[in-house]
Amino acid sequence: MTYDFTSIMDRRGQDAIAVDALGLDSGVPGAPDPGFDAIPMWVADMNFPVLPTIQEAIEARVRQPHFGYFEPRPEYYQAIIGWQRDRNGVTELEPEHIGYENGVLGGLVATLQAFMAPGDAVLVHSPTYIGFTKSIENAGFKIVHSPLKLDEAGVWRMDYEDMERKLAENKIHAAVFCSPHNPCGRVWERAEVECAMELYAKYDCVVVSDEIWSDIILPGHAHVPTQSVSDDARRRTVALYAPSKTFNLAGLVGSYHIIYDSYLRDRVRAQASKSHYNSMNMLSMHALLGAYRPEGRVWVNELCQVIAANVDFACAHIEERYADAGVRVVRPQGTYMLFLDCTGWCEAHGCEVDELLRAGWRVGVAWQDGRPFHGSHHIRMNLALPTARVEEAFARLDAHVFGL
Repeated sequence: MTYDFTSIMDRRGQDAIAVDALGLDSGVPGAPDPGFDAIPMWVADMNFPVLPTIQEAIEARVRQPHFGYFEPRPEYYQAIIGWQRDRNGVTELEPEHIGYENGVLGGLVATLQAFMAPGDAVLVHSPTYIGFTKSIENAGFKIVHSPLKLDEAGVWRMDYEDMERKLAENKIHAAVFCSPHNPCGRVWERAEVECAMELYAKYDCVVVSDEIWSDIILPGHAHVPTQSVSDDARRRTVALYAPSKTFNLAGLVGSYHIIYDSYLRDRVRAQASKSHYNSMNMLSMHALLGAYRPEGRVWVNELCQVIAANVDFACAHIEERYADAGVRVVRPQGTYMLFLDCTGWCEAHGCEVDELLRAGWRVGVAWQDGRPFHGSHHIRMNLALPTARVEEAFARLDAHVFGL
């Protein structure tokens, strides 16, 4: 490995909610009992040292003693164009197609507000990223869920019949498409994206495609940009990306949209401008420039190798040791999250998933309640840690939670 994915960082007191928020609020894991340190496996950020060229880019700009109003550099757009070309095979992307977003969720809300009225329905697959739920409902829209289904091979699939029925019955004209899917970790195949987009075209839906996880793809799979599957998909889709998930930069804030259609782009930008809030931070721009360098391409490839090894270990461990206890896992194809189905464990113990969550939290395994993601007896688990920490977490579950 060229880069460091083994150092165990102490993030306590360093502005990291992954560790500093434990036990302080509802909806976050409880603090560990005395004698156990926290292993952060809940909020979706990573526990690896950042790519050095990101720090170098920020430090170089900080040494310049002025931070006044600014416009994004041409290099910002060219970095995104090069990254999309090299990572996703995207061609014909121009600077005018790219726009800054303070966050993917902000871009989602701005798009919906540009084309919908309060109370209108949005089609979203479930399980559902909790950020979608909060932002869509807070903006006054109604969510209609179309559940994903597990096929005989244990692969999450879209239910196109259910999608079409709900689009028709609810007169829906907007859809959120999560690709790769969070929290299930599904990397959609081209034919699947094509089928979904054909349905959205049939019902004239504006599509918001959240592709923030598109760089974290496990071996044997490839990300298919939603806008690439047809001319119509290119016309009706707002695609949202960010270096934040790929390079662990969420604290710096900064995402971007790709919108090819001029009418769609004008409406989204007009809506986003009305709050005078959607403005780029200068250091966020330089962080992207530091990330989207040749070194960043190497770093992400190595990251995916590390995540794949952690996924292999965790899934094999769960399947071999926890299946009899009633815990199942579907191997993700992308992202660094697991979505554990603990239905059998809960049934055997006559309880909800709270008991299992607390047992892990007490020994420092800070995993996350899956119910806000519409997993009735599920736990969401972050594997973006040094492998030694992942192994330690499962050793604690073995000894203190599952009694192995």
